[in-house]
Amino acid sequence: MSVRPPQSFRQSEQDRNGFNVLEYELMSERADSLGRHGLKVEAALAALKAWAADRQSGEDRERLLNDASDAVWAFFIQREICGLRNNRDAIQRYGIPNEVIARLGAIRK
Repeated sequence: MSVRPPQSFRQSEQDRNGFNVLEYELMSERADSLGRHGLKVEAALAALKAWAADRQSGEDRERLLNDASDAVWAFFIQREICGLRNNRDAIQRYGIPNEVIARLGAIRK
């Protein structure tokens, strides 16, 4: 009777041909891009929260809402690329307002 070692102890073909190195680099780039998008969301939401009716016009608020929705939309797409399908935790963590969420994916003229 012969005994075969578990598959987890065997060195795979992927280790020999550099595939794991490439996959590691791709995952690293995805994570870095997700972080950059998160910073853009934070900046856009901070600018929206800093808007004051007595100092700025309604058009400025519309522009800030559009900028925030574009940043959040790109962030959600990047999250999906990374395999994160549920956005509820991101909405809660970043405190994304409902008026920004309502504009996600909208095409403006």
